[in-house]
Amino acid sequence: MSYGWWVGKHNRHHSHPNHEGRDPDISVGAVAFTSGQARARRGLARVLARYQAYLFFPMLLGEAVHLRAASVRALLGGTAKRTPSETVLLLTHVTSYLSALLLLLSPLRAAVFLIVQQGLLGVYLGCAFAPNHKGMPILSEEDELDFLRRQVLTSRNVRGGRLVDFALGGLNYQIEHHLFPSMPRPSLRHAQPLVRAFCQEHGLPYCEEMLIRSYGAALRHLQTVATPPRPTVVNQPSSG
Repeated sequence: MSYGWWVGKHNRHHSHPNHEGRDPDISVGAVAFTSGQARARRGLARVLARYQAYLFFPMLLGEAVHLRAASVRALLGGTAKRTPSETVLLLTHVTSYLSALLLLLSPLRAAVFLIVQQGLLGVYLGCAFAPNHKGMPILSEEDELDFLRRQVLTSRNVRGGRLVDFALGGLNYQIEHHLFPSMPRPSLRHAQPLVRAFCQEHGLPYCEEMLIRSYGAALRHLQTVATPPRPTVVNQPSSG
């Protein structure tokens, strides 16, 4: 990916997590994160939004390609920092990657490997990103929160021990990561008891779930925002 594009995007997310209109991670895209986004869709996009909770994990197969495409658009548009050097690096990466595949495999096997590897990479990245904020409160311009509440109320930690720590790369300590974004990953685990105790002392909800339940919360949120509200039935007075 483009490092400059990712840092800029991720910094905007950290400044305004789950803030509609400000957080690029919940901007309009393949998935609708708010009821307003779902209602605004038309045609096939609206049908996909209706069933997005069921399609979420299959759609992650394209996440790696999406990130690479966004990087290319940023470089072509000149919105990423160090555009010339990053362009050379990305071209070198793509050329080396494809050359290695074609040298070691037949064209058909190289194509199959490329599709499978990129698809699994997208699923892995999506599974690491999804538990962190999906299903947590979404803020609007009317919500005036200080830094502490803005970061804690919109983030979710994932329990599961060292295996989850390894699989999610420290992103399972999302609350601590958002409060201290420059803290080294190995230190997040040690900061967690202090942060949890501080939140409890000040009556601040500290959301922490097992991995499967965090996925369930994310999928329930996607289903809720995509389900059209039922029309209100008004009982007419009888004429008798």
